[in-house]
Amino acid sequence: MRLTLATVTAAAALAAGTFAAAPAAFAQQKFITVGTGGVTGVYYAAGGAICRLVNKDRAKHGIRCSVESTGGSVFNVNTIKAGELDLGFAQSDVQFNATKGMAQFKDAGAYGDLRAVFSVHPEPFTVVARKEANVKGFADFKGKRFNVGNPGSGTRASMDELLGAMGWKPSDFSLASELKADEHGPALCDGKIDGFFYAVGHPSANIQDPTTSCGAKLVSLTGAAVDKLVADKPYYAKTTIPAGLYPNNPQATETYGVLATVVASSKAPADTVYQVVKAVFDNFEEFKKLHPALAHLKPENMVKDGLSAPLHEGAARFYKEKGWIK
Repeated sequence: MRLTLATVTAAAALAAGTFAAAPAAFAQQKFITVGTGGVTGVYYAAGGAICRLVNKDRAKHGIRCSVESTGGSVFNVNTIKAGELDLGFAQSDVQFNATKGMAQFKDAGAYGDLRAVFSVHPEPFTVVARKEANVKGFADFKGKRFNVGNPGSGTRASMDELLGAMGWKPSDFSLASELKADEHGPALCDGKIDGFFYAVGHPSANIQDPTTSCGAKLVSLTGAAVDKLVADKPYYAKTTIPAGLYPNNPQATETYGVLATVVASSKAPADTVYQVVKAVFDNFEEFKKLHPALAHLKPENMVKDGLSAPLHEGAARFYKEKGWIK
């Protein structure tokens, strides 16, 4: 088990004869780890943006932040619960299910210690088809080779919910592959699969690569099943991927999706989470410039939208100071 929030003593500095010169904050430096997703997804980039801003002021607060590429939302929640990650990204539907002990958390039960920190960018469910697959709508994937996402990812959880709403099973595909997000683009261009489903903020390198490399096509995700999911589930909303955002895709793509959120355990020290939140919002214009998916964020939405777990004590303290919540 990897240690997190480890307190590092000044023994090494003392041995090197540098203790006297070290700032006081470094005498008790804390290391925190943020769980993200695949390296080509927006979670990894957004996690890197958070850590960059935290680390900018580490001489003051003594916190050093690092990102870890992981299996995604469900993995991050479970690993936070196990005490092996400090913060992590999770889709808003995964956060909801974890707090209620539903869906992929049904067996483990409700995770009462899960805390929301803030929400980030919208994540439209993005369906991409091989150019030669002759797919016009999602129903055309029946009998074809489709990547449903890796177990432990929020993408897979959302895919399972969509299939359930449509009355489909994975066996309705000729192949229901379980590739990770970093693998589905190359597999599509290599002709190993005909399509994939991915929850991701836009623009994303993960979608840019196959649309550029092999002319992959974005497919709209609409219909009665989607309408019912959006009406029934508080964490879903309809959205549009803009026309011309990716090569070879001049059309707008209608779909629905969730919000990316950052979560932690109630056991994470309030002062630590406070400093993470402060680093992001005190440097907010810089944060928005660190990835295009972050460009249109607004603090007033980030402190409430998509958050079903209670706010972490450290985050709530900062938001109250700003007057964003009561």
